[in-house]
Amino acid sequence: MMNKLLRPLSLPWLMVPAIAVADVPSVTVDIPPVYSLVDQVMGELGSPKLIIQPGASPHGYAMRPSEADALSRADVVFWVSDDLTPWLPKVRKSLASGAVMVELMETDGTQQLAYRQGATFDAHDNHDHDHDHDHDHDHDHDHDHDHDHDHDHDHHNHGHDSHDHQAHNHTHEGIDPHGWLDPVNAQAWLGAIAESLANLDPENAGTYRQNAAQGQAELDTLINTLNDRLVAAPEARFIVFHDAYQYFENRFDVPAAGAISLSDASSPSPARIREIQTRVSDEGIQCVFREPQFNPALIDSVFEGTGVETSIVIDPLGVGLPLDTTLYPQLLTQLADGIVRCAEHSLTR
Repeated sequence: MMNKLLRPLSLPWLMVPAIAVADVPSVTVDIPPVYSLVDQVMGELGSPKLIIQPGASPHGYAMRPSEADALSRADVVFWVSDDLTPWLPKVRKSLASGAVMVELMETDGTQQLAYRQGATFDAHDNHDHDHDHDHDHDHDHDHDHDHDHDHDHDHHNHGHDSHDHQAHNHTHEGIDPHGWLDPVNAQAWLGAIAESLANLDPENAGTYRQNAAQGQAELDTLINTLNDRLVAAPEARFIVFHDAYQYFENRFDVPAAGAISLSDASSPSPARIREIQTRVSDEGIQCVFREPQFNPALIDSVFEGTGVETSIVIDPLGVGLPLDTTLYPQLLTQLADGIVRCAEHSLTR
């Protein structure tokens, strides 16, 4: 008898969480740093599904069945750029044709930098580049976004020749897609993510916007902290493994002297390695940064006996970091740590 009395009281209680969860959009993202930003905006309402697993190259990736299933169930897909994941547009159209599509590199407030050319870089290749975007870091972050983030970017035209993806051949022409490594871009993306989710889920719109504002404020603090740490580091002279870091370099004025490889999907030519070796000897390069995904033997063989520090590891994707809201700020902190270590190495040589 007691069980019969309890049953009608317990059923509504059990149904409430299920209804709340059902109202939250199903979200799919491309890479771990974007996962971290979206996770910040969603907060306790849920977490996104990740397509490209930590440690994998975004330039070429074969999705697992579970990742394809997550994409097919998505209400909204956030990704960096078709130029970063040239294989994704076709897959996205076939599996998630009904989802809202948000290409973050094309959202308002995003600074875009052109790819650098050659193995070695001038110190300020892109500091004065005009991208027809709002580059000012004014810390307002209201992000009203009068434009509509719900449009499908698969058919946009932004002067990129409808994404013919010259990056397929690793010619590195056009816009560098590694824009998440500028935290001011990340602040703009938090706002864009919040508005897209608010449009899909008006009932929780205030939560998304509040979470985004909190993340933007935390990034303001992080930017100031990293600026303070890196103020003495512009004297650090370093080579990166592949040319993925110029957004961070540009934001904090810590320019790399060159890159061993064009991308994580290509191998350096002998001529490129010779050019890097010449710059190392001519300009007193102090450090060559490794990346965790790549065999260190190449760096060891190229720079053996030069006195260049080759043990510092940096990474643009946050390999090894927890897949949650903390990944993005930890990723930027690790980049700053590597550059500071390089600057300190120069004092001991």
